[in-house]
Amino acid sequence: MAKKAKTKSTGNSSGKANSNIDESALTKGELRKLNALRKSVGDELGEKTFAEWLKKRGAARTGLSEDRNAALIADSLVRLIDEQNLRIPRGGYVVTRGRGRVIVTRARTS
Repeated sequence: MAKKAKTKSTGNSSGKANSNIDESALTKGELRKLNALRKSVGDELGEKTFAEWLKKRGAARTGLSEDRNAALIADSLVRLIDEQNLRIPRGGYVVTRGRGRVIVTRARTS
């Protein structure tokens, strides 16, 4: 019987390079991108590239502002509530658009 050759252990049981990327905080798509980069260009360069991409993406994400339409609706409603011309009971409402008008219906509570 032939003996199997012993492989050298690097101390990392997962087989991946030590990284400073917290994989538990990543989304499924980000994990897929990280693993694809590791496979295509190697562990070290893949992680370095992914870290740069994540940093740029995070900077772009923080530049997002509030939805202008939602802000306009909220400002209008707050003004009416402050003037005591509007009372919004629990359960909420659904706001939709119709032919040249806004349709407000009571939300279903089931």
